[in-house]
Amino acid sequence: MSATSWLDLPTHRDWLKAEAGKLFDYFQFRSINPNGGFFEFGPDGQVLNADNPVRPVHLAARMVHCMVIGHLLGRPGCADLIDHGMRFIWERHRDAEHGGYFWSVDDNGPVDATKQGYGHAFVLLAASSALLVGHPLADPMLEDITTILETKFWEETHGAIAEEFAADWTPVAGYRGQNSNMHLTEALMAAYEATEDEGYLKMAERIADLIINRKAREAGFVVGEHFDENWTLLKDYKGNEMFRPSGTTPGHALEWARLILQLYALGERKLDWIPEAAQALFAQAMALGWDGKHGGFFYTLDWDGEPAKRMKLWWPMCEGAAAAAYLIRHVPSDMHEDCYRLIWNKIAMHHLDHVRGGWHEELTETLQPAHEIFPGKGDIYHALQACLIPLYPAEGSLTRMILDEQAGLTATEE
Repeated sequence: MSATSWLDLPTHRDWLKAEAGKLFDYFQFRSINPNGGFFEFGPDGQVLNADNPVRPVHLAARMVHCMVIGHLLGRPGCADLIDHGMRFIWERHRDAEHGGYFWSVDDNGPVDATKQGYGHAFVLLAASSALLVGHPLADPMLEDITTILETKFWEETHGAIAEEFAADWTPVAGYRGQNSNMHLTEALMAAYEATEDEGYLKMAERIADLIINRKAREAGFVVGEHFDENWTLLKDYKGNEMFRPSGTTPGHALEWARLILQLYALGERKLDWIPEAAQALFAQAMALGWDGKHGGFFYTLDWDGEPAKRMKLWWPMCEGAAAAAYLIRHVPSDMHEDCYRLIWNKIAMHHLDHVRGGWHEELTETLQPAHEIFPGKGDIYHALQACLIPLYPAEGSLTRMILDEQAGLTATEE
């Protein structure tokens, strides 16, 4: 590479730390719902549906994970939010009758009592992260969610999980999704790092092999989103545009590029197909998904590679920055460095709300704030990790890398 990477510039690293701090300042204390769980915010920072908001399990679990990160970084108050979130998941989302975790609840109980693979993946992430800081519910939750995933969701024939069940575990037939399996891969790696149980790592490797090494490779490293029960691609699937967007989603290719490189590092670089696949996923997402006129990633593309939903969401930008950071460390090139800088430039200019704080989660094609899919500023998870992942070695989960750095500092002091 011809110039010093931004990853190694102290001034850029200071900027990332400052932006992470702003996210904690925005979300940390005022997110606490005194009736349990966490509030989401509108564009102006007002609480959405303050009287009795519907609270999906993945948002509580993500907040736990992010507050573990904050606690590991020495931010006062994060421990209380970890406890608040863990108790809400355990006491209000957990189905004491049938087992598993309800998709969403409000003050009166379950709103959507289905058991979703996506939500259960984030419960595993929350429990694994909480274990690193010794939360008392981490062990029972990790044992519980692992059993549920292994006995209810996991399909050994395919090496991936089923998508959805009714509250009593009646299967919802006809669909398998990559999104839930992608986030489960992230959570399984975190569980492996927290416990050293190689069973978690083997499950993550099998999911990645199915969805990326086989299915995405067959499609020229375009990530298919939707499949039938036999993992046959469903190109014409129409579903929830937030969680099951139609067509293809460049943001998920970017997210997978980072996750498989993390898997490569954790697996002691034995899966030799990963570096090629990560580079191809990233290159395809940039070539097809990046808007060369206005900047930003189109939300979805059709199967001819043309933009379908043309709005620009914050989370693909976050995943693009994190993926580029991982690629710079594992397979450095001027292209990866240039993309890293390009993505952060657009984030700084258009996604950061310099007036009210937080990030604009959705922009129009021409980069104006919009709210067609996302109502406001509801989540710290993607943006926080985008700011912090580039600051640590590209060798594992962010929480584990923070702990390893601290252990190294302690050893140096001794």
